[in-house]
Amino acid sequence: MKKLINSLGFFIAVSGAGCDSFTDPATRLAYAIEGGVGNLKHQPGAQYHIEHHSPTAGDECTGPYKVQLDKVGAIIIWCLDATGSVETSHSTSYHARFVSTPETILLEKPAGSTLTITLERRDGLAVITRVE
Repeated sequence: MKKLINSLGFFIAVSGAGCDSFTDPATRLAYAIEGGVGNLKHQPGAQYHIEHHSPTAGDECTGPYKVQLDKVGAIIIWCLDATGSVETSHSTSYHARFVSTPETILLEKPAGSTLTITLERRDGLAVITRVE
């Protein structure tokens, strides 16, 4: 019985050690946006820059990728292979509770590159104003 309890404890410790392994690239980006909104000051015009260091986690999404932040409140990430073909795609609308996106933004990023998102306080709301 003691061996079973020790094994179970080890399993729980190992499986909980990397929560990112239970999320997808779009959700991880949404969490980064949520954190950025928390750091955005409340004064009108205040800005905060989020640097999201690629959607890679483990061996997932290690090549180039496309990111779409949609004005209707969706994030879509397409993980591409070296030829530009879609390997996987991921989406979420989790971030839409915290931030608005006034226009749809779609961009392609090389493998391992950083995605920079600028948030700005407008009329009391956090708004995505730039993505590069």
